[in-house]
Amino acid sequence: MSIFRRSALEEFATHHAERFYVEERPVSEFFGQNVFDDRKMKKYLTPTAYEAVMSSIREGVKIDRAIADEVADGMKAWAVEMGATHYTHWFSPLTDSTAEKHEAFVDIDSQGHIFENFKGDALVQQEPDASSFPSGGLRNTFEARGYTAWDPSSPAFIIDQTLCIPTVFVSYMGEALDMKIPHLKSLQTVEKASLGVLELFGSDARRVNVMLGLEQEYFLVDESLFRARPDLQICNRTLIGHTAAKDQQLEDHYFGAIPSRVMAFMKDFETEAYKLGILLKTRHNEVAPNQYECAPYYSEANLAIDHNLKLMIVMRKIAHKHHLEVLFHEKPFDGVNGSGKHCNWSVVTDTGKNLLSPGKTPGTNLQFLSFFTSIIRAAYEHHHLLMASIASLNNSHRLGGHEAPPAVMSVFIGSTLDKLMNSIENMENTADFFDDRSAALDIAKKIPEILPDNTDRNRTSPFAFTGNRFEFRAVGSSVNVASAAYVLNAAIAQQLFRFRELVDGHMAAGVEKNGAILKVIRQFIIESKNIRFEGNGYSDEWRQEAARRGLKGLESVPSAYKAFLDAKSIELFESMKVLSPREVEARYEVMNETFTKKLQIEARVLGDLVINHVIPTAIKFQNTLIENVRGIKELYGEETYKSMCGQQLKMIEKISGYIESLRVYVHEMIQARKKANVIEEFARKADVYTSTVLPYMELIREKSDKLEMIVDDELWPLPKYRELLLLR
Repeated sequence: MSIFRRSALEEFATHHAERFYVEERPVSEFFGQNVFDDRKMKKYLTPTAYEAVMSSIREGVKIDRAIADEVADGMKAWAVEMGATHYTHWFSPLTDSTAEKHEAFVDIDSQGHIFENFKGDALVQQEPDASSFPSGGLRNTFEARGYTAWDPSSPAFIIDQTLCIPTVFVSYMGEALDMKIPHLKSLQTVEKASLGVLELFGSDARRVNVMLGLEQEYFLVDESLFRARPDLQICNRTLIGHTAAKDQQLEDHYFGAIPSRVMAFMKDFETEAYKLGILLKTRHNEVAPNQYECAPYYSEANLAIDHNLKLMIVMRKIAHKHHLEVLFHEKPFDGVNGSGKHCNWSVVTDTGKNLLSPGKTPGTNLQFLSFFTSIIRAAYEHHHLLMASIASLNNSHRLGGHEAPPAVMSVFIGSTLDKLMNSIENMENTADFFDDRSAALDIAKKIPEILPDNTDRNRTSPFAFTGNRFEFRAVGSSVNVASAAYVLNAAIAQQLFRFRELVDGHMAAGVEKNGAILKVIRQFIIESKNIRFEGNGYSDEWRQEAARRGLKGLESVPSAYKAFLDAKSIELFESMKVLSPREVEARYEVMNETFTKKLQIEARVLGDLVINHVIPTAIKFQNTLIENVRGIKELYGEETYKSMCGQQLKMIEKISGYIESLRVYVHEMIQARKKANVIEEFARKADVYTSTVLPYMELIREKSDKLEMIVDDELWPLPKYRELLLLR
């Protein structure tokens, strides 16, 4: 066996389950201990400072400099007591990760005395170098200035003795350079639009919050095997590798007993997550071997996304303690289930009313249907943009595969609600659609009871209603969910505004209010009917049907990104005050740039693997076969050896063919890369990489994987799928 692979497997065998962060107390006693939350603020801030922060969170009131100094003093006192030595503005640039620049609390006065210092200006604003972050042309490389600004709605927290302050990130001219700003703006717009619709029903709600529940899927591999795979190290996925004889065919991993090493890891990262105020409720084995899921409680959308980003950081850190690597890549292993980050979306008032809960009284159902049909109308109106919002090189390998949504948008609402939608469209009586708990009422006057969870779920739908929320299942596991959430929020807000506008128009024309509301509900049902689909989203029939309905599929990532530049999309972002046209164009460029660079890196790694690992190993094995054949010929003579070595001779010839094909494909892939690399415009470059480089990568993988099944197992240099996917 290859020395590198053998040593990795030997090290793997020494790794055992071990706990590192054992807490003897109940979770309730240490939950949120590393968060500067409401309880800490009441303790460490003056009443004036506390009220100022609360007003900023509730109403967006700006905190003046004097109050900021008070907040900073209190925050510093708490952080230092907790052992923090540094602080950082923690933000989400236009990359797949968060960013932080640590500054020490320690300072020196004119007398040479050391003291801890942290003032309001350091809390509220910092000036990181903006030139090296993706900006899509909003900043030139020689223009370094950018600003991070405190987001009071997301509490500060401590990781590794560093006080982390959640912030937004803007250019010198004020353009958004991050994921958080458009998301925060979209939340404000959803709230305004929702309150406008609620006015129709005499609601006393003053605030409306978007709530998110983010289910995080991931893979685990042993760190020794991870280090022995350059593709996993650099690209976070295997670029070559033949499927194992047993993977997920028996579906015996799903909800199975959690391996002891994995359980120790889960308990440790859950402990640290609890200290950061992240309430994890669910853990289980997912469908693929070595694939798992954790899911938190629902929380306000901005907090939910920050919690998820913190969770990913914690999981990586804790995994290293357990000699494990976490793979958040959407498709790290070919042929098995990929990973998503299901985004459960709902909208709740400050009075505790979930506006997507159907309710048990006829009077509330009209309100529910107003929001329900507006959201479906939003999914239809901007279906291609929504799919574009989740498109990436990583996610392109997952969509359409086993246990993943198809690459075309559809909405599943279940048979009961589907019948109700059809009934409203046709203005029929619906009494026979419901059981005896439901009211038999004329649909033109009132809507009968709709019971939650009275229908099956459809795992093939990218956007499914699941009782009191919509589940956006197409979001990739590695991303900042804000990149998809602000698109979804903007689309929904637009339709809620439109709903209220149309109702007002009917009422102005003399239509009674409930009648006007019902007319618009019916209009939205008819206009969005094509997006609703109750069947198998994996089927060829649905792809054909979707095309007939005018639903655009995700054919390639670069082509999907073009949806952002549609006049309709730009108008959406601008009218909803989420992104300016210039900011949309910048994001379009960043997405194409990121796609191209990732594909470029993968192609370079693949070429290296084939030239320096696969081909030399294949030649070595081929030489062994040649020596064997030569020995048999010398021993038995010309006539006999041919009958004895027929299969070996064919094998030698087959290996030569694969080696030659690989040499040619790698060479041609490199030439295609060189031609693509001279293209300056990233959108065009992404198209060329997709059409000329990506096909060679697929061909190279095919030939390499065939060689893996031929070459002596003792010689193969890279850990195989059967080794990577059998963590115990």
